[in-house]
Amino acid sequence: MTRHAATFTPTGLTRKERRDLQKQIVQAQQEETPERSSRRGRNLPEPAVPGPFGPGITQGGYWNLAKAWIPAHQATSQHIAGIYPFVADSGLGHRGPILGVDLNADALWHFSPWEAYVDSTERGTFSTNILVLGAYRGGKSATVKTLVTRSIAFGHQVVVPSDPKGEWVTVAEAIPGGRVIRLGGGTGTRLNPLDRGPRRTGTSDEQHEQMVKQRRIGTLIALIEMTLGNRLTAVEHAAILDALERCVARTGDHPTLRGVYEELGHLAGDTQAAFRAAEGAIQPRFVLRRFVEGDLSGLFEDESTVEFDQDAPIVVTDTSELFARGDLAAQLTQVCSTAWIQAVISDRAARRTRYVVREEGWRDMTSLASLQMFQQWLKLSRHYGISNIVILHKMGDLDAVGEDGSLERSLAYSIVGDIENKFIFRVNHQEQTALRARLNLPAPHVEMARQLRKGEFLAYVGQYSYLVDCFATSTPWEYELFATDDAVNPADREDATVRVIDTGALDDYWPEPADPADSTVAGWLTTETRDLTEEL
Repeated sequence: MTRHAATFTPTGLTRKERRDLQKQIVQAQQEETPERSSRRGRNLPEPAVPGPFGPGITQGGYWNLAKAWIPAHQATSQHIAGIYPFVADSGLGHRGPILGVDLNADALWHFSPWEAYVDSTERGTFSTNILVLGAYRGGKSATVKTLVTRSIAFGHQVVVPSDPKGEWVTVAEAIPGGRVIRLGGGTGTRLNPLDRGPRRTGTSDEQHEQMVKQRRIGTLIALIEMTLGNRLTAVEHAAILDALERCVARTGDHPTLRGVYEELGHLAGDTQAAFRAAEGAIQPRFVLRRFVEGDLSGLFEDESTVEFDQDAPIVVTDTSELFARGDLAAQLTQVCSTAWIQAVISDRAARRTRYVVREEGWRDMTSLASLQMFQQWLKLSRHYGISNIVILHKMGDLDAVGEDGSLERSLAYSIVGDIENKFIFRVNHQEQTALRARLNLPAPHVEMARQLRKGEFLAYVGQYSYLVDCFATSTPWEYELFATDDAVNPADREDATVRVIDTGALDDYWPEPADPADSTVAGWLTTETRDLTEEL
């Protein structure tokens, strides 16, 4: 190994002083040079073959002119993160509630969509909405419940427009001040989807009237198109608009589905009406008849009997009694309950931040009108301080929206793909292609999503991704409250306790000998003989 030494010669020295300094440097270098030693002095054997190579070339001995080769160190990123902890990800910081443990950084993972939205760094995001996707029993529902319930302590509120399984009811009842609105089941509760709602601060009279009118006509068109399964004609659009205006004028700005149904009946009977309104009022009237006289009567056709509690930490609309009536009834119910809640919570001046949890989110996107309403609501979520949580079991759920290649299905996939914050739980093997094609996820992430355990998920927030374990921070109270599999119990559980055999019970199964007197082995093994002559 070559050694390099640097010397410093001060200025202002005479020639004699420079010569003396040079002698001192040479002497110091000679003293540092190690003395040469012989092979015998180092106790090394003499080479069998004289020369510079010796036996090391063929026998791997102590002489080898080749340089030493040391393989490069190889390790996984998980081990390297332990050796070099400074390469671990910094996460999203400490703002917002704790949602779990970041498995890549081995640190608590905090998340709040509003904090991520106002973050001006590269960790920030441009949307407050969240897409939750994963297979059954992957931990989606429990994770969402953990996020929203812990966010209540930070001043956020929770709204569930439609609870099809009734699992959010237990959460609302366990939280002090929670409110549950039950529909169906003989409760007599009614929600009017055409309610005016509170006035938004900062809007003129003309702007406010236009917003209310657009929301009402959008709700009517979504309900009718969803039931008919196709788009309305221009004449039917005009008939619905005319019937709504007549109902508003007749009821003093308190329109209902029953009132619109009656006005459509008047239009259908007026054969002299302009633009052939009688013809266009027939189909919409038959659809609204289902709400007035059919299987959905007593729910949405009249004035609301309940009010939305804006101060409640969580409000849940229990629709579990209605979802047993079929998919179409479930979709119509979800549209009506969502429209009623949106009319109340879309007041920006309230300065409230709310989570809107959309269970079975694909039911909000079953027609072009409902898709357009849904897309508009997602775009205005930041304006109203709302975070929409859309829950899907798989991307294939959206295949129920329209035909293959239709505008409705393309719009549905576009809406889901535009949601910037995504929580991906364990997925099935069939979802690999859909995740890569529809959500543009990297192939290693898709493979990882197939192997996630219950409660683990891949979180995509803005430009960064995280691997989070939600259940690592769950408390026993949360485990018990958020459990949704309590109705499914195995028929036989493996018991680790040792069971003592009751000898008395074995005697009941032991065979009795044919002749009690014959207690020998032959007596036990001899079969019983019957007298056939007695039977004859």
